Amino acid sequence: MARTYRILHRPWRAKAPLYWGMVPELACIVPLLVLFALQSPDAWRTLFWRIGFENKLNSNPNMIIYAYANHQPLPPIPLVWSQLLTNFNVAITVTSLFILLAKLIATIMKVFYPIVGTFIGIALTALYTVSVYGQIGPDHADPRYPSPVAWYIRLSCDIAKPYNAVDSCKLSKGAFAATVLLLTVYVFQTGFAIWAMVPNKELDMEDSDDEDGHYAGRKDKGVAVEMQPTPPPKQVPFTPRTQAFHTLDRKLPLRYS
Repeated sequence: MARTYRILHRPWRAKAPLYWGMVPELACIVPLLVLFALQSPDAWRTLFWRIGFENKLNSNPNMIIYAYANHQPLPPIPLVWSQLLTNFNVAITVTSLFILLAKLIATIMKVFYPIVGTFIGIALTALYTVSVYGQIGPDHADPRYPSPVAWYIRLSCDIAKPYNAVDSCKLSKGAFAATVLLLTVYVFQTGFAIWAMVPNKELDMEDSDDEDGHYAGRKDKGVAVEMQPTPPPKQVPFTPRTQAFHTLDRKLPLRYS
C-alpha cells in the first residue's frame, strides 16, 4: 500500500505525554499568574532598581527625572526595570491559561493535532524565552555600573533587608524559577509535537477513504489495515445419497400442489 504524508489530521505517536504534560504546565501557570499579578503595576520593581543603584549594582532609576529636568530625550530603560516587562508577564500567563484550557478541550474532542501543537509550542516557547531574558536583565544603561544579570537573581536577598524587601526578593526569585520551569515544559511539548510531525512509515500509510471522506484505517494508531479476502460460501458436499434425495423430491406429488 502506498504511503502519503499527512500534515493536518496526523495522529500523535503517543497520548500519555500529551495528557501528563499538561499537569506541570498548570502547576506553573497558576503560581506565575499570582506572582506576576502581585508585581503589577509597580509593587517593588522601582524599589529593586534603587536598591541596586545604591549598592552600585545597576543604573540609577532617577535618570528619567534627570532627562526631564535637563530637557533631554528619555534614555532607554532596561527591560528588567520597565513597566513593559511587568505587563508582558501578566499577559502571557493569562494567555497561557486560556491556551491550556483550549488544548484540554481539543484533546478530549480529538481535534488537537501535532501541527497545532507545534505552532502553539513554538509561540509559547518564544514568549517565555523573552520573559526569562527580561527577568534576568541585563542593565547597561550606566557604564559605571554594568549589570549582566539583575542583582535579585544572582545575589542573596540579604541585601534587601535594610529596605524591608526580603519577601519581595524571594517572590521575584520564585517567579523566575517558575518561569524557567514552565519554559522547560513548553520546550518539551514543542519537541514532542515536532517528533510527531516527523515522517513515519506506519503513520503515513495511505488508507482508502470511506463515504464521509475520512480515513477507513485505524486512525488511533495510524496503521493501515489491509483488506482481507472474503471467504467463499460453504457448499454442501455432493454424494450419491444426495442425488437420490433430489430425485425422490421431484417425484413427490404434494411438492407441486
